Amino acid sequence: MPEPTAVRTYGWREVLLVGGAIVLIVLGISLITAFLPDGARWVIFQSPLAIVVIAGGTILVLASLLRGSRRP
Repeated sequence: MPEPTAVRTYGWREVLLVGGAIVLIVLGISLITAFLPDGARWVIFQSPLAIVVIAGGTILVLASLLRGSRRP
């Protein structure tokens, strides 16, 4: 008989670490874009590029969560 798999639960520590990492990534990206030339800054802020990246990232995260919930 196969052994039951251990269910991993995440606590406040993990949530705060992931949240802190996301904040650092966003601040880093903000700092990098501050030094970009005007043309590159326009592409990031005025074109639909940011919306496409955010939508794509959201879809990937949701797909990953759905796949993870179906594992035995």
